[in-house]
Amino acid sequence: MDSLSFPGAVPPPGPVDSGVAWHYGHPLAEQRRLVAGEAVVDLSHLGVIGVTGPDRLTWLHDLTTAHLRDLGSGDSRLALILDHNGRVENELHVVDDGECTWLIVEPDRVQSLVNYLDSMRFLLRVEVQDRSADVAVVGADPRAGVDPALAHWRVPAEFRGTGTTPSGADAGGDPAKYVSQRPGVYGVDEWLVPRDTLATVLSGAPSLAGTWALAAHRVGAGVPRVAIDADSRSLPHELGLIGAAVHLDKGCYRGQESVARTHNMGRPPRRLVQLLFDDGDNLPEPGAEVTVAGRRVGRLGSVVQHVDLGPVGLALVKRNVDPETEVQVAGHVARQVEIVSSN
Repeated sequence: MDSLSFPGAVPPPGPVDSGVAWHYGHPLAEQRRLVAGEAVVDLSHLGVIGVTGPDRLTWLHDLTTAHLRDLGSGDSRLALILDHNGRVENELHVVDDGECTWLIVEPDRVQSLVNYLDSMRFLLRVEVQDRSADVAVVGADPRAGVDPALAHWRVPAEFRGTGTTPSGADAGGDPAKYVSQRPGVYGVDEWLVPRDTLATVLSGAPSLAGTWALAAHRVGAGVPRVAIDADSRSLPHELGLIGAAVHLDKGCYRGQESVARTHNMGRPPRRLVQLLFDDGDNLPEPGAEVTVAGRRVGRLGSVVQHVDLGPVGLALVKRNVDPETEVQVAGHVARQVEIVSSN
């Protein structure tokens, strides 16, 4: 039994997050309950990869942007896999339970990630498996009552507004030079549950919220989702992920030189902004062009109706666009709220 089997469940209108409930008939009220720690979101469509073996942490440490070598049982990190030019390819939500390192990933990336990881094993003592068939994911604030003994990925401190992730020191400056303050806080962790107990977990939740509520909470806080808010040219600096997902003082990983060069000597060509739209009718689709006076200056990512902010989205725009300038997206006028500094 999945969330679409529950009373009032409505599937998403497009391919994003298909297979789970978009909402249950009251999307704005669901947003309030989710933020209050009174609701659980079915995220069982997400992919889950299990990595076992005594070399798993040092191996993943060398392949990703995060510092994973000292990850303890119950610890979690946000990590990225980059291409050779330092552009973001994959977002990984990493949690270790002492025996297995779990990677929560986008559903359409599971097989390619398994293939890539398998190709990088060489003679190391690691095993990589797609565990999506027997392990599911639910999203919830810890106050919602999900079993705390379950392995779960914790939202980085930067997103939750409770501090910073240890990220090393570098001559190019502190990661706070990219994001001094987000427009809100985001506090939905991701819990791994045996798939055969998913229905029990959802039935036992204080209430259910759909992925609409989750997206609104995330976008309202200015937190990007790589699968939607990035494109093939996106750098972690542009997305405000230096520090939260990228450690600045660790050994070489693919794309590390480009990350360091931009951090130390340059400025990313784009910045992440929150867009507050003039009206909520027929909101533009992710990927729509952001323009100023007819000139293309960026790309829209996530867009959603928020219970307090109204229609809101995230976009990558050129660094030289004045943050005070109103922009247009598919006929809509939007005000920018800067997330990643253009300085």
